[in-house]
Amino acid sequence: MGKTTQRTFEAPGPGAWELESVHFPRPTTTFLQGAMGGFSEGFAEGMARYGGMLSHLEPRFVNGFAYTRAVAFGAPPGAKGPPPKLVLQLLTRLLPSMRRRIQTAHEAIEGRLWRDDLRRWDEEVKPASVARHRALQAVDVRALSDEALCAHLDACRAHARAMLKQHHQFTATCTVPVGDLLAQVQAWTGKRPGEILQALRGSSEISLGAAHAELLALAKAIREDADARATLDGEPRAALDALSGRSDELGELARAYLDLVGLRCLGYDVSSKCAREMPELLVRTIQAAVRGERAGDSGDAADRVRRLREAIPEAHRGTFDALLTEARAINRLRDERGHFSDGWATGIARVALLEAGRRLAEAGKLDAPEHAVDASCDELTAMLRGTPSVTRDEIAARVEWRTTRSTSDPDVPPWLGAPPSGPPPAEWLPERGRRTHRAVIAFLEALFTEPEANRTETSVKGLPVSPGAYEGTARLVKDDADFIRVQQGDVLVARATSPYFNVILPLLGAIVTDRGGQLCHAAVVSREYGIPGVVGTREATSLIKDGARVRVDGDAGTVTVLS
Repeated sequence: MGKTTQRTFEAPGPGAWELESVHFPRPTTTFLQGAMGGFSEGFAEGMARYGGMLSHLEPRFVNGFAYTRAVAFGAPPGAKGPPPKLVLQLLTRLLPSMRRRIQTAHEAIEGRLWRDDLRRWDEEVKPASVARHRALQAVDVRALSDEALCAHLDACRAHARAMLKQHHQFTATCTVPVGDLLAQVQAWTGKRPGEILQALRGSSEISLGAAHAELLALAKAIREDADARATLDGEPRAALDALSGRSDELGELARAYLDLVGLRCLGYDVSSKCAREMPELLVRTIQAAVRGERAGDSGDAADRVRRLREAIPEAHRGTFDALLTEARAINRLRDERGHFSDGWATGIARVALLEAGRRLAEAGKLDAPEHAVDASCDELTAMLRGTPSVTRDEIAARVEWRTTRSTSDPDVPPWLGAPPSGPPPAEWLPERGRRTHRAVIAFLEALFTEPEANRTETSVKGLPVSPGAYEGTARLVKDDADFIRVQQGDVLVARATSPYFNVILPLLGAIVTDRGGQLCHAAVVSREYGIPGVVGTREATSLIKDGARVRVDGDAGTVTVLS
């Protein structure tokens, strides 16, 4: 099957289905599709807890591409948009379920429900998740019998689904306080979301990487140990083994760092390599930390907050201070819930899938171990048990489709089904439900809204998400193989990023993406790390050649090819 193969794209059900290109720029694996039910379940539970009029986002996969449909609370199946204003007003005032939902939204805001959720995350959910991750990753998959591996694959599938659910149970927790800040400051000042979000900088260390503190501690120890510095200059995999194999404190620090980053896939799907599969990249990152090199600078972050506050009418400044305090306190949960939920579970599942793939490839049932990610768990276990329900050629065809197609292909429609319609205005709701509704809308708009394509022969324009200007070598990252070419000071140019790209942050001078809004992960990490960032350019990866000299202006939102 080649890239020119035509497939029909039909709506998977009634309603408006939007192509999800920010998180999944390529078709997804069969394994991930099987775990995605946890996404909508967790999202719905979280929104119910906060009284959101958005019930959940429903994912479906069309030819492997992810499409989502926004489902409003109480809406009939396949509703194409909100009901007329009068009908909605009657429903929210007369229907008991609607009245309870509105009351829940009011109580969540007034009681700062996110504080309870953050405490529960820190004290209960996160520790329990880490314990489960460690138990699964401690399994020596090579030592398992085929039957035991089948059971382990089932456990990894269930774990991935549970962690996807857990991630999105906390979506509303992260959304409401930050969206509330955005909505109210925009109403007071008319400022762009990017200007407002600068006020959150410095509140989410996790956005610098799941093991940022561990990396800094390891780098400090290596800096003071000549033997360890020499070890890093050797063959990368052997160097990591030597450092983590030491019996002293430096060895403990190396194991702590590698334990946290090693099983993070660099994308959202099990098709992406884990960091430990790219030892060259890990060594380069450690070396950069040892040298203390980084392009980021805290700069005038405090001054930007001061200027933002001065732009707010004096009567609202006390409210602004309170909103900012709440948003900054919850901001770290945005990335923590991924790093310590599905981000870790995905890497654990990949290890099991590749072991199944290794055995099946040796038996001639798959063309390569990596092809296992494009089979479902049921298909893999059937193959391991000698009762295959799919052929290796069918799996190979899936691999070719996934690796040769992308959301930027002209035949992949951005919408399926009915024309999209936006959410109802907050003013249509009772007073007690308006603030939460505005917050959710403001957050989602900042997450997904991108400008129209704007390019010349030598430049592209996108959303300015992190200030400053930087000139450097463009490193075009379209797949895993490109990561090992990233060098100190490069400008990362990608379709989109995931939070697990953070492992290479110490190497980067700037970030540029095709997709994403002011709250996408590329925007968050570039702001937090203090390097220039431009997202939502739509065409950066098609204009900019790998190795080109580029200038990134994070204030103007422009990326210019210099040579």
